[in-house]
Amino acid sequence: MKKMMNIVFYLAAVVFLSGVCIAGGAKEEKAVKAADAWLKLVDDGKYNESWETAAQYFKNSLTSAQWEQAVSPVRQPLGKVRKRTVKSKEYRTALPGAPDGEYVVIQYATSFENKNSAVETVTPMLDKDGTWRVSGYYIK
Repeated sequence: MKKMMNIVFYLAAVVFLSGVCIAGGAKEEKAVKAADAWLKLVDDGKYNESWETAAQYFKNSLTSAQWEQAVSPVRQPLGKVRKRTVKSKEYRTALPGAPDGEYVVIQYATSFENKNSAVETVTPMLDKDGTWRVSGYYIK
């Protein structure tokens, strides 16, 4: 009987965790789509539009002019994107220095005209209206 209870518990845990992974995977995919669309704006030098479509948390952290002053001198020298692929994506509910919420930390392996190998980290978050929007961007 005890062995049977262990098996039932194990199966219940597997079913529950599978559901969590599927739900997290769907959220990750939506977040990647949002990040890809946002990166296209940045790639095209549409920094004001990228700020406008960013998460409220992002917009509360800096003005559109501050965003352009920060991103333009970093991105323009790199040239056009040659290739960008998702290297990793991780669903999180807490990040250092950010309010609790739903986030996906996405790392892209990116090749630019003037820099063959870079890692872009884009962090979309689920805004209060249920839309995934970028809340952070870092390039290394």
